[in-house]
Amino acid sequence: MKRIVTSESVTEGHPDKVCDLLSDSILDAYLTIDPKSRVAVECMFGKNYLLITGEVTSKGEVDIKKIVYDTIKEIGYTKETLDIDKYNIIIDISKQSPDISMGVDNLGAGDQGMMYGYATCETDELLPLSLVLAHKLTKRLTECRKKKILDFLRPDGKSQVSVEYLDNKIRIDSVIVSSQHDDIDINIVREGIKKEVIDYVIPSNLVDDNTKYFINPTGRFVIGGPTGDSGLTGRKIIVDTYGGVAHHGGGAFSGKDPTKVDRSASYMCRFIAKNIVANKLADKCEVSLSYAIGVADPTSINIDTFNTSKYSNEELIEIIKKNFDLTPQGIIKTLDLLKPIYKETTNYGHFGKENLPWEQIIKLNK
Repeated sequence: MKRIVTSESVTEGHPDKVCDLLSDSILDAYLTIDPKSRVAVECMFGKNYLLITGEVTSKGEVDIKKIVYDTIKEIGYTKETLDIDKYNIIIDISKQSPDISMGVDNLGAGDQGMMYGYATCETDELLPLSLVLAHKLTKRLTECRKKKILDFLRPDGKSQVSVEYLDNKIRIDSVIVSSQHDDIDINIVREGIKKEVIDYVIPSNLVDDNTKYFINPTGRFVIGGPTGDSGLTGRKIIVDTYGGVAHHGGGAFSGKDPTKVDRSASYMCRFIAKNIVANKLADKCEVSLSYAIGVADPTSINIDTFNTSKYSNEELIEIIKKNFDLTPQGIIKTLDLLKPIYKETTNYGHFGKENLPWEQIIKLNK
């Protein structure tokens, strides 16, 4: 039976990702000063203003406006493409609610919710092929822009890859790449992206004469980023996780310190799922946890190996309990989450980057 799986990715200049990067940059700044900072920061980038709001309790103070200017410059926006001086920057941050703080201080979860983690043996990253290729395309767009391989590219962009599975054969059904660009002939843009981005990334053995390519299909993408469309922290949750192949929990990641299980328990779920696959206990694995605010132990642990394991779900859950501390404090300690590492996660997915602690492979005791 034929099945097509599609995943997308966006560049760091996408308006939602600008907001994610601002939120995670602010989080890292607070954790650098005070590793026990409680941070939940959201950003909204409109046409004339940038709103930064949320709750922070920390022993230190950070210069948020400086972070805004440094981040916009780091992404690669210029006065021509995003003149931050013309924006009204509104900072509305208060301290963490004492009611929430009480639950966390008692070593419980910072909120209720359900979280998911996933891994599959179909790629070296143990992630879905469609998502891996989509991220590689947007990373290559950014590389071509910053290294001036394609000097007409601007920071905003996105990709989408559809992979067809038929019996035991895998092929690329379609590839979509759209990138913001200088005001030049669209044919130059399309030819450059096809050669330097798509052909560079997509394995030639996975394409055929029927593979479809859509490059800047609207024909013009000069105005982009927050100037072209509003941005919001946490709006690219499927890009951040598993490209729609696996479930997603109830919360986004960026701007949240690790006492928020929306983020930390999702990282632990990935750590568990990846190690179950890496230890060859299953070829494919999805793990889910749920929590109650103020309570340390998860309220549920579930696993699905999609009929790819010789172990029962009950046996695998016992292996999970034996090898992983699933309390919020145990997750933070196991994955060393009080360090300012969160800017590294913001773009091109929170998973699959070998240097991040939840991507490490360990030997599981059965």
